[in-house]
Amino acid sequence: MQDKKPISPWNYKPWWCQPWSIVLTGITLISGSWLIFKTIWLTVIISIPILLWMGFFLLIWPQLIIRSGILDSYQNQNLDH
Repeated sequence: MQDKKPISPWNYKPWWCQPWSIVLTGITLISGSWLIFKTIWLTVIISIPILLWMGFFLLIWPQLIIRSGILDSYQNQNLDH
């Protein structure tokens, strides 16, 4: 009997949709807005949706995928082969 590896939704995402790329993109966009506009209120306005996007895809989305059970079926299919 094979031991199941911990289920990670990141194993099924391409390189450009990994945690490091999400964080790097968010930091780049927020930093870029500061470097271009040099206005704190505009950077804050730009940062809010970016931070929400990062929070959703780094914290909420993985938990939703794990709880949905969809990865269990992928993992079972791979064990059968």
